[in-house]
Amino acid sequence: MKVVLVNGSPHVKGNVAVALNEMVKEFEAEGIETQILNIGMKDIRGCIACGRCAELGRCTFDDIVNESVHLFEEADGVVFASPVYYASANATLIAFLDRLFYSSHFDWTMKVGASVVVARRGGLSATFDEINKYFTISGMPVASSYYWNSVHGGADGEARGDAEGLFDMRALARNMSFLMKSIALGKEKFGLPRKEQHAWTNFVREDLLS
Repeated sequence: MKVVLVNGSPHVKGNVAVALNEMVKEFEAEGIETQILNIGMKDIRGCIACGRCAELGRCTFDDIVNESVHLFEEADGVVFASPVYYASANATLIAFLDRLFYSSHFDWTMKVGASVVVARRGGLSATFDEINKYFTISGMPVASSYYWNSVHGGADGEARGDAEGLFDMRALARNMSFLMKSIALGKEKFGLPRKEQHAWTNFVREDLLS
């Protein structure tokens, strides 16, 4: 099994890395392969809603999004981690996720997802909720810990002093490992959930458009 962990921080050896490395140790103990993808210093533009991905089968902007999409297709679980900027995720990570989920053409169903957020002080819960929305629109089970998946730290390496935060990271990795293994067994015995044709609706009244 494999987990891809995305570090959205521009500090590749900063506090987000401290949190993710704590998880990696647990994943490895569970026999699960890991790969950390550092994107915080990449030049990643946002989605421009051009729709070209439907024609090309990939995003029209050929960058780290297209280069890494196969990693997520092959993964059993994903972790998206971000520092907190103004009570929200790093804009670079959000640009990456918007384009990754919109342009990818594989089925994310039953891949286990987890978000990890790191801040000096506040904005953790808002950022945690922001990242989780990518999972809950894609049929992905969301892994949780004993507290929200957050770690505190300001200066690089300071997160090592947040004992409870690191405890939560270890627990998160173990819970996520259990979920992935259980889902794998379920796929063998029951297969994936049955899908039906999508019913698209909106809130626009046609009679008011004329």
